[in-house]
Amino acid sequence: MGKKVCIIGSGNWGSAIAKIVGDQCAASDEFHTDVHMYVYEEMIKGEKLTEIINTRHENVKYLPGHKLPQNVIAVPDLVEAGKNADIMIFVVPHQFIRGFCEKLKDHVKPDAIGISLIKGMDHTKEGLQLISDVIKNILSIDVSVLMGANIASEVADEKFCETTIGCTVDANGQIFKRLLQTPNFRICVVNDSKTVEICGALKNIVACGAGFVCGLGYGDNTVSAVIRLGLMEMMKFAKAFFPDNPPQTATFLESCGVADLVTTCYGGRNRRVSQAFVTSKKTIEQLEEEMLGGQKLQGPQTAQEVYKVMQTLKINEDEYPLFVSVYNIFFNNTPVKNFIECLQKHPEHM
Repeated sequence: MGKKVCIIGSGNWGSAIAKIVGDQCAASDEFHTDVHMYVYEEMIKGEKLTEIINTRHENVKYLPGHKLPQNVIAVPDLVEAGKNADIMIFVVPHQFIRGFCEKLKDHVKPDAIGISLIKGMDHTKEGLQLISDVIKNILSIDVSVLMGANIASEVADEKFCETTIGCTVDANGQIFKRLLQTPNFRICVVNDSKTVEICGALKNIVACGAGFVCGLGYGDNTVSAVIRLGLMEMMKFAKAFFPDNPPQTATFLESCGVADLVTTCYGGRNRRVSQAFVTSKKTIEQLEEEMLGGQKLQGPQTAQEVYKVMQTLKINEDEYPLFVSVYNIFFNNTPVKNFIECLQKHPEHM
């Protein structure tokens, strides 16, 4: 029968991945043909979104214009979607993952494996917790991560790109590679999952900074400075928070690192919405509704989580000026023009 696959989430990235997974499962004896995809039920012009997906095979709200494979089955009940799954792919906004896992925890096969495509982190009273660890701790399963320079619409269009799978169990990383790799979606598996995941979370903060400078009228030179300074803070953060498992410098050169950072700062949603935040004077909530169809922007949330971690661990804000500046602009009404001062006075220039 093959391994049963469940996708938890159906936004634009989840739906783009569903295109790949559906085709791969239909073509391989290793995996069960039917793929369950948990879909938060919404009414679209009087029709249930799950019924639209299951009859017209298109997620008309989050990935319009792209046909999903017919073996991808939309399921509105989370527990039902995950029932008997051998492989669970998590791709929901990071602020929802803990609640989802609590609902699933008594309904997951003990030998199931998971992979997180979620770009964010969680704050606890002890400090930082990665999303993969949240899933692992609640569901008691092994969890890999997938992060890379992967704009959902381009993946759905089958344009060539690379991505990175970080794993702690190499055999599981190879299973996910066989499930997800295509001629146009090339995967490198590395045994450095924490670095892979932290890159995927932190790059969204940097992309917000890139959006700020574009909204202020600065050009590519300034965006490049944001990318370089942001990468330095990402590397410093990873080294500081995982001293017992120090990051491999080479991982920052994978798709999950510098490639994803560059792509996000030039073409990702965090850059686009942050630029509109400057030029339109609208709130992030208004822009999420108008530009993302109500989906949540991860950069501001991640900046807030990073700031909370710094406060919990009593870390000097001056150590991460770019991260802190993004947080203050979104949550403390700091003028956006102050972001340029942050770049000018960054410790890397002292």
